[in-house]
Amino acid sequence: MTESGANEGQKRRAAESAVAAVEDGTVVGLGTGSTAAAAIRALGRRVADGLDVRGVPTSHAARRVARDAGVPLTTLADATPDVAIDGADQVADGDLLKGGGAAHTREKVVDTAADRFLVVVDASKRVDVLDAPVPLEVLADAAPVVEDRVGDLGGTPELRAAERKDGPVVTDNGNLVVDADLGRIDDPEALAASLSALPGVVEHGLFVGVAYEIHVGTDEGVEVLEP
Repeated sequence: MTESGANEGQKRRAAESAVAAVEDGTVVGLGTGSTAAAAIRALGRRVADGLDVRGVPTSHAARRVARDAGVPLTTLADATPDVAIDGADQVADGDLLKGGGAAHTREKVVDTAADRFLVVVDASKRVDVLDAPVPLEVLADAAPVVEDRVGDLGGTPELRAAERKDGPVVTDNGNLVVDADLGRIDDPEALAASLSALPGVVEHGLFVGVAYEIHVGTDEGVEVLEP
């Protein structure tokens, strides 16, 4: 099996493990990304078998996957999630780095509003220390200022470019994304506070101390971590 094929199997196992914890009559936060999409499709299969749930999507992409999977939808204005299921780009000691899909602002709102936040990842996302660039959703006019402030923090900023069009990535909220390479993140809580304090930053991709369980898919099964 290729590495990508193995990862797909790990993602599916993690997704199905988390979805198995969803109870009848609950509201479920629906994350964004490939592993979260696997969870949404698994939830759709349970809905087809009679499970009564409503989903709160974290992005236009998640909404499309949910509709295709047959998961009934609602909004935060009408319901608070009982449980949220979402992926991560890196996981270390229960802390997460998210935002590869540029949906981390709404993901953080939905995931932290839920009573239980279940993280679903394949084994490659588990690291000893977070060290990937931290995505910052920023107001468009503030991007140059935020880039300067990231430099003041000792980091290297990069405005995220779109892949299939000229220009930068634009989030579902109409903002831009600056990826801040700050190297090894030994104190995620302190860095999260520093990034939140930067004028023009709408939200950052550090999710510190908010995971209830982390479902790590492996080739053999699923390891469930409780931070």
